Amino acid sequence: MLRILQFLYSLRSFLLFVLLEVLAVGLIVSNNSPQGAAFFNSSNAISGSVLKTRSDIVDFFSLAEANEMLLSENAMLLEHFKNINAIPDSVSIELDSAFEAQFNFKGARIISNSLRFAQNHITLNKGSKDGVKPGMGVFNEQGVIGRVKSVSKHYSVAISLLNTEMNLSSKIKSNESFGTIKWDGKDSQKTKLLYVPRHVTASPGDTVITTGYSAVFPEGIIVGFIESIDQSGDPNYLDIVINLSTDFSKVHYVYLVENTQLDELDSLYKQSEIENEF
Repeated sequence: MLRILQFLYSLRSFLLFVLLEVLAVGLIVSNNSPQGAAFFNSSNAISGSVLKTRSDIVDFFSLAEANEMLLSENAMLLEHFKNINAIPDSVSIELDSAFEAQFNFKGARIISNSLRFAQNHITLNKGSKDGVKPGMGVFNEQGVIGRVKSVSKHYSVAISLLNTEMNLSSKIKSNESFGTIKWDGKDSQKTKLLYVPRHVTASPGDTVITTGYSAVFPEGIIVGFIESIDQSGDPNYLDIVINLSTDFSKVHYVYLVENTQLDELDSLYKQSEIENEF
């Protein structure tokens, strides 16, 4: 035993160096979300397998809750279709193709999710081989989750709505007044609705949904509910705090939505020299 201790003592400088290197890399990856996402993409074969295994274990113990959510969602969908079928004399209006938003949907599972950073990201178990592309919207039955940023063959990383770099075009459902959802980096259950003019009448409890202006999300996906409205700050705009409808600490399964006309819209924006901030 003494010889082992003497041997380890003789390597103390090398062991200290290795420990400090590992600690430095760990601090960079864990405290800098963009670097963490880049690190994952560069080693997705190993990291993805580890995260997937961990996620499988966690999901096993939350199957009951997930199944209840799926059953509730299916019930709402069945009710929705029942109501549609109950109107046999409804009139079908043919719209011009320029007004038709073509969306494709895919399912995915979250295998990594961060909440404590200013720039949070979510890792999904679907990649390019599954048809996932950068720019696709991410949501679930509770509301908006984020937007896909980068994709590898088997995995993808999305910018979370809890990311100070993400903007989301949204509107107050009751009066159609629109603004921009932008997280301030503080509370993971609250965000801000910016640029709503002061003359707009809104009340706590009003629902906030997507506008469809961004071409990433269809119109009508819930974002949250108004908690408070402050008129004492900016002379031109209301200061509106939103309670997010999504509990980001409990999300497991999501939908990916693709606007098949997004490339055409992006090309048009570039041609018109318009910056699409959403």
